[in-house]
Amino acid sequence: MFNDLIIKKELEETNKHVYLLRTRRSIHGTEGFLFTEGFNCATMELPWYDNIRTYSCIPADNYICVKRFSPGRQYFTYWVKDVINRNWILFHSGNWAGDTRKGLRSDILGCVLLGKKHAIWKNQRMIVNSRITVNAFQDFMEWEPFTLHILETF
Repeated sequence: MFNDLIIKKELEETNKHVYLLRTRRSIHGTEGFLFTEGFNCATMELPWYDNIRTYSCIPADNYICVKRFSPGRQYFTYWVKDVINRNWILFHSGNWAGDTRKGLRSDILGCVLLGKKHAIWKNQRMIVNSRITVNAFQDFMEWEPFTLHILETF
């Protein structure tokens, strides 16, 4: 409770907003673009399957994102807070976000991948230069909390 009050105060002071615009959805994943004033990159998330854990991207909505240590990945990253029926939705590096039930590769279970651009390799859509892009985003944001606005064009 106390930490939430601190985060809310920090958000009011920084008033940072980041937008994730989803532009394409398929069994290969949900492609989009993340942008804020002074920074933009490509994104990749799981396909949409009604917010089912480990198979679906999260619902389009507004979320608070904060710095958090990921025990599974052993480093700090941004965490998308208060996603309905989900936990540990993170921003991190990776290349694939396909439907594993259909034999496609995936590096995530619901998180958001950041990368320089979208590409295709071995007949699967993907994202490239991810680790560099995640580091650049974290440096640009200076680990300050922000409001994430997820929007869709389809």
